[in-house]
Amino acid sequence: MESTHTAPPEVRGPRVLQFELFSSCIDSGFWSALTRKKLDVYGLDETAKSIHGYYSIGSAAFLPCFMNVDHASFEATPSTDSHTYPLHGKLQNFNTIEKFRDSDKQLITDGEANELWNLIMSGEALVNPSLLSRFTLLSFVDLKKYIYSYWFLFPALVYPDALVHETEPRPIQEAFTGEEISHITNFVAKLPKEQNAFLIAHDADGAMEILLIRDLPLIVKDNRKVTLCVCDPSVRADNPGWTVRNVLAMFAYHVRSSPEYRRVQLVCFRQRFRDGLRDVSHSLVLDLRIVFTPNQTMGQTLIPKAVGWERTEKGKLGSRHVNLSAQMDPKKLAEQAVDLNLKLMRWRLVPELDLPLIQRTKCLILGSGTLGCNVARCLMGWGIFDLTFVDNSVVSFSNPVRQSLFSFSDCLDGGKEKSIAAVEAVQRIFPGVCATAHQMNIPMPGHPISESMRGKVDETITLLEALIEKNDVVFLLMDTRESRWLPTLIGASKRKIVMNAALGFDSYLVMRHGMSADGAGDETNSKKLGCYFCNDVVAPGNSTRDRTLDQQCTVTRPGIAMIAAALAVELLVTVLQHPKGAEAPADSSARDDYLTNDIESPLGIVPHQIRGFLARHNTVLPATTAFDKCTACSATVIKEYEARGHDFLFDVINSTASFLEDLTGLTKLHADSEKAEVWDLSDDESFAGSE
Repeated sequence: MESTHTAPPEVRGPRVLQFELFSSCIDSGFWSALTRKKLDVYGLDETAKSIHGYYSIGSAAFLPCFMNVDHASFEATPSTDSHTYPLHGKLQNFNTIEKFRDSDKQLITDGEANELWNLIMSGEALVNPSLLSRFTLLSFVDLKKYIYSYWFLFPALVYPDALVHETEPRPIQEAFTGEEISHITNFVAKLPKEQNAFLIAHDADGAMEILLIRDLPLIVKDNRKVTLCVCDPSVRADNPGWTVRNVLAMFAYHVRSSPEYRRVQLVCFRQRFRDGLRDVSHSLVLDLRIVFTPNQTMGQTLIPKAVGWERTEKGKLGSRHVNLSAQMDPKKLAEQAVDLNLKLMRWRLVPELDLPLIQRTKCLILGSGTLGCNVARCLMGWGIFDLTFVDNSVVSFSNPVRQSLFSFSDCLDGGKEKSIAAVEAVQRIFPGVCATAHQMNIPMPGHPISESMRGKVDETITLLEALIEKNDVVFLLMDTRESRWLPTLIGASKRKIVMNAALGFDSYLVMRHGMSADGAGDETNSKKLGCYFCNDVVAPGNSTRDRTLDQQCTVTRPGIAMIAAALAVELLVTVLQHPKGAEAPADSSARDDYLTNDIESPLGIVPHQIRGFLARHNTVLPATTAFDKCTACSATVIKEYEARGHDFLFDVINSTASFLEDLTGLTKLHADSEKAEVWDLSDDESFAGSE
């Protein structure tokens, strides 16, 4: 008879807590600043210099545990924001590559371990726990080839003997109530940045008290249950980040002689910001058991060893090298700096942000005045550098104080052409911009053209059509209403995104022209949003005739143009990020649900129009559908333009307003309206009075 044996169940040992080592993230501006320091300050001095870095507790889920250094790392005071914390560092820059390679890494490690241990034993780290977040950077700078060699040490003490998981890690909402989490979050928001760790003391009745970590000895003396909380840079679901390790070592040291504190609850506090709201749901709670050696419980006198040298991309211990010879050109540095500012939005705040889509957008700016200058600056801030400027005037002495791209020198000798001056200005601001200029008078309804000028105007229209075809977005920023008609028509025909901004004395309008998924020829599509002319029941005409001086100039409060320009660009970028792009439906303040509905664009709601009134500091978000008798974007006008081309345009320009009104049916609409308003009383009709 065969005997059967069942294999004994696998016995797993206790799972030891592991930590995620920092990954260095070095901004190119750091190397530029180090180069200047080497040349202007350090010289041949190889002694260690104090610098600082920072880490974030709000990184996106796919990012490693970054520590960051940049050009500001050499400043005296660390600069941090609401979810970043300082790292105290040392820079030792060697004069030769041989000294860099042969430096005694073990001696450096032991020195860092000694400093950390002294901070813990003296109690100084209890007062300022951020002192335990440290790094040492060894470097060599080849100033001829712009090759930088470096190696980071993030020293962490191997103390206590072990930290063992008692349970599996769990999210914070499984260990604390919503009210308690809110209390913890508000406490963290008010903490100074040097307090990257704190305590929660629990009473027998379930009440909790949040305290600074310097109160640990009092809590132990009173024998209160305690939870250790550390601001954690890791985003992993099972391991805390590197800074937590030294804080746990400090905690273990101060409770080593109290067996009741050998088990500790650890909160790895993390936070992100989404849609303007703070989210801490990915914070972890770990239940740990502290394991000491006999020597450690009796009062260890030997300094624990330290670990923490960064590994190479291949996972081996060794230095890293970066060749910036192609990037140290100031123009290259500027490009990288602008790109980094935008990437930080995506890394920290808006992971869904499609930066390449924004940056490859080409913009045609019709009107290089007050609105055009500010729109260009804002577009560049978003990384949109393919800009085409169009204008018909020159820079006058009244312009530079209101039009941000121009200066006094542009006004001399009769004034520089505005489009050319705008291109020169943006190239000075950022050499990587791809900007072109065109001086032209856009043909307008109500401004007839003589037969002798027809050939030149025909060339102008052809050029305008080509510019609109080449670009993805058209900004209408001109002074007069009728100058916007032709670009509106061409943009609708070519299905381009058209952004419009117009100013009053203390009011403004910013809007996007509608675009339907079914194309411009579908009269039945009621979901298409209107254009600038859709609310008009008359065709555009000459609005400059018989104007006084104050009517000839754009008279507005100075801040209006900046507000409107910024909103126009921000609305464009929000549209670009919407899943439906230019076909996105309108969010309107006519209904309150725009405040509560799910936001489809990662940057927020996408209104059709933004109308602002500065006198009352009030903004409304109206929305209107396309008018089937619109003189600019209706299917009737677009079909006529596409069928007859420039001949149709000349008929519009040289005819009276009735030409477009007859074509679109506005004339009949006027007649029908007048008939409806007439109230004829015959001679024999009378009213019966009360008696």
